[in-house]
Amino acid sequence: MKAYVHGTVLDGLGETYENGTVLVDDGKVVAAGQHIDVPSDAEVIDCSGYFVTPGLIDVHTHLGVYESGLGIEGHDANETSEPVTPYTRAIDGINPTEKGFEYARASGVTTAQVMPGSINVMGGQMVVLKTVGSIVDEMIERFPSGMKIAYGENPKQEYRDRNQPPNSRMGIVALVRQALMGAQDYLKLKEAGQVLERNLHMEHLLPVIKKEIPLRAHAHRADDIMTAIRVAKEFDVDLTIEHCTEGHFIAEHLAEAGINVAVGPTLTTRSKVELSNKGHHTLPILEEHGVPFSLTTDHPIIGIDYLTTTAGAAVKCGLSEESALKAITSQAARHIGMDHKVGSLEKGKDADIVLWTGHPFHSYTSVVETIVNGKTVYLNINAPEVRGNDATL
Repeated sequence: MKAYVHGTVLDGLGETYENGTVLVDDGKVVAAGQHIDVPSDAEVIDCSGYFVTPGLIDVHTHLGVYESGLGIEGHDANETSEPVTPYTRAIDGINPTEKGFEYARASGVTTAQVMPGSINVMGGQMVVLKTVGSIVDEMIERFPSGMKIAYGENPKQEYRDRNQPPNSRMGIVALVRQALMGAQDYLKLKEAGQVLERNLHMEHLLPVIKKEIPLRAHAHRADDIMTAIRVAKEFDVDLTIEHCTEGHFIAEHLAEAGINVAVGPTLTTRSKVELSNKGHHTLPILEEHGVPFSLTTDHPIIGIDYLTTTAGAAVKCGLSEESALKAITSQAARHIGMDHKVGSLEKGKDADIVLWTGHPFHSYTSVVETIVNGKTVYLNINAPEVRGNDATL
């Protein structure tokens, strides 16, 4: 057992414990808070002057399928042979040695959702994994964790340039509806024992139709967001909104729909028309209306090592520190369907912990140590040394 003592503990649920303690045993959190009894045989780590948080979560990345530092050789996020490819899987394109995973660990990001890109109307299945490992199969935490779809300019422009459908927003939605209708019919036939030959296209859509995984819809503009909600209601499937750039225009509707949204990457330039209304002001408005939101870097669009920078910038623009931290810990865990296991320092959850030299949103704060499942996966050799068992309890 290990006891991280005397730190300022931010539990990811909104509680702050000065001179707090986190107990860890066998890769799990045993207890976190103040006035925690530390067993006499525990290894004690003195975190005086440090902040202690849960491991951070980036809910929307292309880690390993869109490799940073490479050209076309590292671009495996989009299968552009046709616009509807639900039969593809992110896990089959991930390179776990991509530098982004190293940057993630050094920045306190311990869990990430990796998804196909947004060129296609329907891009394929995504996966949640821990950011440490050399074999993807051993890093997986949830698979599949969603089906990627995309509304708006990305698929419209890609396939218009190829002189094939879709060429419009109407065409995009028609293809989504066609795929979901086909999956509904396929499920009926399968349940009746009438499917003689499996169809990979449809097999990958069955978890969506059965509400085992959500559609995760790339949507920037308010009208595209409302379209995604309309289609999800029509087919009675679960939905998250990814990017949600103009969410502030329809915050009341998002709150009424009760769906989780991921906002970002907000640190980019306004590089296309859909980003003309982009800004950190979206987040305080969503917060005011009670919309559950997470933050994302969309790595490598913004490097995953800027996740806390994104959160800090949002705080400067009016978002509360508490909501900003939840957006990359406990609420992020809910967004990806992993709140039973990660996202907060609660008893029984994975011991994914980060030690920081200061508050994680402050400009000069750095990671001291990143811990995944109770094991150190990153240690900052330039940070002041953490004292061991000579610490005074």
